[in-house]
Amino acid sequence: MSTMSTAWTSSPVLALSVGQIRRRPAAFAGLGAALFLAMATVTLFGSLVAAQATAPEAVARTPVSGPGVMVIAAAFGEIAVLVALFVVVNALGFTVRQQHRDLALLRTVAATPRQVRRVVRAQVLATVLLTAAPGCAAGLLAARFFLSALQRRGMAAPGLHVSGSPVPVLVALGVALLVGLAATAVAARRITRPAPAVALTGETGGPRRTGVPRLFAGAAVLAGGVLLLRLAATRPAGELDKAGQASLLGSLVLLVAVALLGPSAAWATAAVLGAPVRALVPRAGWLADANLRGYAARLSSAVVPVALLVGLSGTMLIMTSTAERVARATGAATSVTKASDIWLRQAELGLLVCFAAVSTVNTLVALTADRRREFALLRLVGATRRQLLRMLTAEALLTTAVGVLLGAAVAAAATGAFSRAVRGTVVPVVPGAGCAWVVLGAAVLTVPGIVGTGLWASGGSAVESAGGERG
Repeated sequence: MSTMSTAWTSSPVLALSVGQIRRRPAAFAGLGAALFLAMATVTLFGSLVAAQATAPEAVARTPVSGPGVMVIAAAFGEIAVLVALFVVVNALGFTVRQQHRDLALLRTVAATPRQVRRVVRAQVLATVLLTAAPGCAAGLLAARFFLSALQRRGMAAPGLHVSGSPVPVLVALGVALLVGLAATAVAARRITRPAPAVALTGETGGPRRTGVPRLFAGAAVLAGGVLLLRLAATRPAGELDKAGQASLLGSLVLLVAVALLGPSAAWATAAVLGAPVRALVPRAGWLADANLRGYAARLSSAVVPVALLVGLSGTMLIMTSTAERVARATGAATSVTKASDIWLRQAELGLLVCFAAVSTVNTLVALTADRRREFALLRLVGATRRQLLRMLTAEALLTTAVGVLLGAAVAAAATGAFSRAVRGTVVPVVPGAGCAWVVLGAAVLTVPGIVGTGLWASGGSAVESAGGERG
């Protein structure tokens, strides 16, 4: 055992890690994209903070329109970095899931849980280092463009510029490493916790019950979100800005609750939506409905990114429309209705949509590709590719509908509280065209991702796929 321990502490760990990356480039591409966005985001807002902090006193004290670069960077960065890190943790979970069988096999040949975790940590380290240079370079470039846009609108001092300080880059690299390595322990737990034989035969995407601690955590977060929305709803009508901040923060907290309570919420929503699908397409609809409800954890993983996209986008669009209606009625301009601040929220929304889109595509491709063996078994019992296509289309539409409904519920709660504070009614002003584009965008990301990946995963020899490893 001492010889094996010595071997595992040196090059074999790196060799195994690099071998897995070469063998499964698609699995690590999603993690790489998430890390790229995360490091670019931290570098972007860190560079803006550094630019303001290191500016000469005369430049730093130049009066500007709006809250200033430091406040903008902090407000943007707080939300964007949290969402980016969520996307990284989610992508890492799927990367490890797709290696479930390989990592479990290592344990059957005497690898310890600690050694398996070291393999995964080495993979994360290698992926971070590969994406560090392009991610940080993109962040620096974006910081210069963003600062120029702020200066054109008078929201930043003309003499301010992005310096060449390495601090934002080092902070971005450190944050990516800390989050990735911390998430490794959670992601590898399902492989390292059980006995080797159990880990090898364990189902990577099968039905799992939501744990009691997760239910309690979800209930606590949900209660916190409700309290925030109650706070937003009870703000005086003149404090429109504070009501908007509390409502937006409440929507983020509710989306975290949806992620924690996802399996139960997704199963209940799918049970309601499954009936009309079964009636419209009896065979494919029945199978799609059974797949989604039978694998609630898998469904939850698929719908949470869609709910994130719809919930954040819908909340910001509806809040802006409601605030503009109030401003037209009262003639009072606030930071919610000023043109420059509307541009800021649009920029923030665009950034969040990028994160949500990456998370949605990564999740759906990983989940669907992991079902290769399931598709092969269906083909062996007589299912044709056309029938699989119908089933996948029904699943994609159901998944989209569940995610849209959960996200819309969050947006409705948040904007209802905001509207109650500023208009005296819980019915906000809904921009129909904007919300329709949000739903269409969710469908465009979801349906092709599931159907296209499913058709790819169902190709090849059904016998070989049914007998081989999953994913």
